[in-house]
Amino acid sequence: MSKKKNGIPDRWLDYSAVGKRLSGTRFIAFKVPLKQSLSRQLHCSDVFGPWELLDALNKEKQELGLIIDLTFTTRYYKVQDIPDSLLCVKIFTAGHQVPSDDTILSFKRAVSRFLRENQGNDKLIGVHCTHGLNRTGYLICRYLIDVDGMEPSEAVELFNASRGHMIERQNYLDDLHRGPKRSNEGMEEFDQEPQRGQAAHRPSYSSSDSDCREDRRTRRADSWQHRPPRGSAPRSHHRPPQDGLLPCPPLLPSPPPPYPPHSYRWTRPHPDNQWRRHRHPQDTWSRFPSSEPEWRPSHRLQQDRRRAAPPPLPRYTPRWTAGYDRPEQVEEDWAGDRVRQDRYRQRSDY
Repeated sequence: MSKKKNGIPDRWLDYSAVGKRLSGTRFIAFKVPLKQSLSRQLHCSDVFGPWELLDALNKEKQELGLIIDLTFTTRYYKVQDIPDSLLCVKIFTAGHQVPSDDTILSFKRAVSRFLRENQGNDKLIGVHCTHGLNRTGYLICRYLIDVDGMEPSEAVELFNASRGHMIERQNYLDDLHRGPKRSNEGMEEFDQEPQRGQAAHRPSYSSSDSDCREDRRTRRADSWQHRPPRGSAPRSHHRPPQDGLLPCPPLLPSPPPPYPPHSYRWTRPHPDNQWRRHRHPQDTWSRFPSSEPEWRPSHRLQQDRRRAAPPPLPRYTPRWTAGYDRPEQVEEDWAGDRVRQDRYRQRSDY
């Protein structure tokens, strides 16, 4: 299973949800509980959230008081998903590498403060990373070695037996067995204030809910199998007889309500009303053809109308006679050769 931004963590299903309480301590390790939007992607038997964590501890008659989150993200759950009976502390711890001295000191401060404030009870300290194994095992063993004075091999063996899985990172094991002890100076100081959970009610996605997704899917499949085959007689709408009495009438749908009466009512026109309908000119037309033939323009006239208009004639202006001595010379130039010949003949006759 690939690790996606809004998906289940990689190899999250390969590890058990909750381990056992480490004997002689207040520690208990478990994998990261998932919020509601992520748990919906799982089968009902694989769901593990904050409320399932409380159910698992209640079966062992154990009470949880504090959750220390070592994951390097906030996408798995929020404070709003934690029950309001629990406190939680967030310590961002990078994976695949030995935690820094500041991270170790923050873990020691959170544990020592809770133990100091809960001396009169036996509430547990739950620690988890993504799988509740490598980072969780290292910091719990580091606390047992540095604060309680336990031998490294004994601390590692105790954690592996209680968690049900062995620490896998070799660099973590090498630092626990052969690395130096970390200083406990400043452990009594307050690093950060624990936050109380804000979930007052159990969400509906939890495994204790009988109406889970798989149950609904099974009921839908059963109802589909019990449907009558296609083409069979329809179901009867008659009720069975009760206590030997006659059967009840069929369950027919109730008749629809009567439609409201139309709001329009005809009224007699007023006698003084002189309104008349406007007479359309088409009312004078007759449906019988006239005896006189209808006049239409001739075909040649229609063709003449289609012809283009002749170009306009030039107008006379004084500018035209500017280079002539007499008016007759202007007319001869504009009239053409034929008119000139006619005028020449007329002059020769005289």
